[in-house]
Amino acid sequence: MVPDCYRPAHRAAHIALIAESFARLLGRPLVDPAADVVAALWDAPRVIVAHGTEDDPVFFFGNRAALAAFECDVAAFTHMPSRLSAEAPLREERQALLDRVTRHGFIDDYAGVRISALGRRFRIERAIVWNLVDAAGEPHGQAATFTL
Repeated sequence: MVPDCYRPAHRAAHIALIAESFARLLGRPLVDPAADVVAALWDAPRVIVAHGTEDDPVFFFGNRAALAAFECDVAAFTHMPSRLSAEAPLREERQALLDRVTRHGFIDDYAGVRISALGRRFRIERAIVWNLVDAAGEPHGQAATFTL
């Protein structure tokens, strides 16, 4: 069941941008476009996360698989600066990745180590990271998806 915090119309529209931007940039759907997009993203078997455009970007979405990988609940995840998903020595590598995504729109070859809220390290490979951009070209953050 999709968490209530993801259901308000303004929040659901922001979350829908994850799938819309993916389809626009990669030319294929992330989830079934005929489905309730918020529910489809929530229930996807792949980790799907997204952060905003703040100076220190904060996750605004993590699906069920992401919460399991990062070992936290939706309230904690959606208040976490995304930089905390990488260990301090790896944050420069993470920033270089995000800068590359900003320049090119998306990448589909990212690999790296992430850290859960409980301190467990896990490796991700072949992650797709893309810019969240609305139909008018306005940036709204970045998103990523990967399997464990």
